[in-house]
Amino acid sequence: MGDMMGHAGMAAAAVRYLRAGPVEPLPRPELRCVREDERAPVDQGEFRRVLGNFASGVTVVTATTPDGPAGFACQSFSSLSLDPPLVAFMVGRTSTTWPRIAHAGVFCVNVLAASQAALCRAFAVSGGDKFAGVPHDAAPVSGSPRLTGSLAWIDCTVHAVHTGGDHLIVVGRVDALGSTPAADAERPLLFHRGRFL
Repeated sequence: MGDMMGHAGMAAAAVRYLRAGPVEPLPRPELRCVREDERAPVDQGEFRRVLGNFASGVTVVTATTPDGPAGFACQSFSSLSLDPPLVAFMVGRTSTTWPRIAHAGVFCVNVLAASQAALCRAFAVSGGDKFAGVPHDAAPVSGSPRLTGSLAWIDCTVHAVHTGGDHLIVVGRVDALGSTPAADAERPLLFHRGRFL
C-alpha cells in the first residue's frame, strides 16, 4: 500500500510539474512555426531520407494507467546522464498515448529484440488493445508493463518534458533497470531506411 501511495504521489507531482512547465534560469527562445511566406530550410522528404541513414534501436514505452496499460513504439530513445541516471525519448505532440503516460508520471522503456518486429508494429499503430496476448509483468518500482522477451528494461519517473518542434522531449529519472538472458544471445531490433534489421 505504501508503494501505491508513493506512485500516486510521484504521479501527482509529475502532473503538477507538467502543468507548471519547467523553470529555467534563462528565457526560452521564441517558439514559432515557419510562416507561409517563409521557405522551410530543408524539404521534409529529403530530411526523412537523409536521417533514415542513421540506424536506431527500437523500444516500447509503457505505463500502467487508470484505463489499463498504455504503450507506444519509440525509436528515439537514448541514455542522457550517468549522474544522476537519466534517459530521454521523443514523442510526437499528436500522440494519444503519451498524455496517459504523462499523467501516470512513471514509465518503463522496453528494449526490443530482433525477434520482436511484429510486437513493435502492433505498438506503432494508434488505437486498439495493444496488450492483447502480449505477456508482461510489472516493473519493480513503477509497476509499468515490462514486456516478456525484451532485451532490457528501464523503469523511470518523469523528470522533465521539453518542447522540440512537433515533438516533446521526455526526460526520465532511472529508478531501476535490468537486462534479460536473451540480451546475451539475441541481437537488438534496429530500424534503418524505413525497415527493420
